[in-house]
Amino acid sequence: MDIWFTHTLNGLSFGMLLFLVAAGLSLIFGLMRVLNLAHGSYYLLGAYVGITVSRETDMFWLGLLAGMASICVLGILMQKLLLDRYMHDEMAQILVTFGFLFIIADVALWIWGGHPQSITKPALFDGSVHIGSIQYPIYKLFLLGLGVALAVGMGLLQEKTRVGAVVRAGVDDEEMTRGLGINVPLVFTAVFGLGALLAGAAGVLGTANTAVGPAYDFEILVFAFVVVIVGGLGSLRGALVGAIFIGLVDSYAKAVIAEFPGTLSPTLAQVTIYAPMAIVLALRPNGLFGRAS
Repeated sequence: MDIWFTHTLNGLSFGMLLFLVAAGLSLIFGLMRVLNLAHGSYYLLGAYVGITVSRETDMFWLGLLAGMASICVLGILMQKLLLDRYMHDEMAQILVTFGFLFIIADVALWIWGGHPQSITKPALFDGSVHIGSIQYPIYKLFLLGLGVALAVGMGLLQEKTRVGAVVRAGVDDEEMTRGLGINVPLVFTAVFGLGALLAGAAGVLGTANTAVGPAYDFEILVFAFVVVIVGGLGSLRGALVGAIFIGLVDSYAKAVIAEFPGTLSPTLAQVTIYAPMAIVLALRPNGLFGRAS
C-alpha cells in the first residue's frame, strides 16, 4: 500500500502544478475566449529564464520572480500588440499563437540548447520527511500546498471581490460594462498577464522537480488543455478538479506500466489521459463545471 500512497501524493503534486498552468489557460481561454496555443511556450520560456537567473545569482526565488515577471510582460505584449485585434476571430488566434509556439521553441533551442535542464531546489525544501511509513520529498509537498493556497486565493478573488465581479461582467456583457465607465480592455489585459504569469511560475517551479527541454512546451500544453476541457471553460473549480484528476490518472497509469515492463506500452499512459476527456465530453460537452455558451 505504501507504493500506491506514494503514487497518490505524486499525482496530487503533479496535479497542483497542472493547476497553475491550467488556471491561467482557463482564465484566458474560458473567460476571454482567446485561444492561446502559445501558453505551453510560456511554461517553457519561464522555466529557462528562471534557470538562467537562478544559476547566475544562486538564488532560486529570484529565478522564480524573473520567470514570472518576464512571461507576464511577454503575455501582455502579445495580447496588446497582436491578440487584441483578433478578439473575435478564433482562426486568426490559432494561426498567430501557433506561430509563436514554434518561434519561441526555436529561440529557446538556439539560446539554451537541446539538453534537458533543471533548477536547483531551495535549501529549505531540499530533503524529505516521514509520512507514515514512507519518506516523501518536501518540495513536492510544497507544490501541493502552494496549489491549494493558490486555488483558494484565486477562487476568493474571482467570486468575492470587486475585481472578480468586473472580470465576470466584462465577459458576460462587455458593452454594458463599458457603459459603467470600466476600462474593459485594461481588465482583459490584466487577466491575460495574470494567466501568463501563472504559466511562467509553473515553469520555474516544475523544472525544480522535472527537467525541462525541447518539446516540453507542447506536452504541457496538451495536459493543460485536457484539464481545462475536463473541468470546464472559465471555471477555476473545474480547473482544480480536472488537474487533480488528470494528475492522479497519469501517476497511476505510469505506476501500472512500471509494474509490467515489456508488457504494457509506455504510450498507454497517454491513452489514459485522453480517454477521460472523451468520456467527459460525451456526457457533459461543457465539462464538469463549465457553463453553456
